[in-house]
Amino acid sequence: MLKRVSREEVQVVHLPGRDWLLYAGPDNVGAKNLMVGYSVFPPGSAPPGHVHPAQEEIIFCVAGRGELVGPDGAVTLEPGTAVYVPVGVHHATVSLGPGNLELVTSFAPPVAPGSWDRKVE
Repeated sequence: MLKRVSREEVQVVHLPGRDWLLYAGPDNVGAKNLMVGYSVFPPGSAPPGHVHPAQEEIIFCVAGRGELVGPDGAVTLEPGTAVYVPVGVHHATVSLGPGNLELVTSFAPPVAPGSWDRKVE
């Protein structure tokens, strides 16, 4: 069965330096093997990096300009670009402005929203 989720229905998770909107995952659409969210970083935001110990991540830039910084250097984020982050690789996002950096994020397998930045209870 198809399941539609509108922006008004998403769970918004307030994280350091950005908001992360959960569009599709186990708890709202029943996805078993993936999760999709949307990150909004205001200009100048550069929260500390993090690692997903069991998840691969694909980051797709929708709007704005920024960088994704990893152990081997930084890659440019601009509309229409995607970055693959393997399991266990430290990465940090920098929003260069002038507008918001907006990213679609996809995880496989799903991850607890925000667990990469804070302790989930």
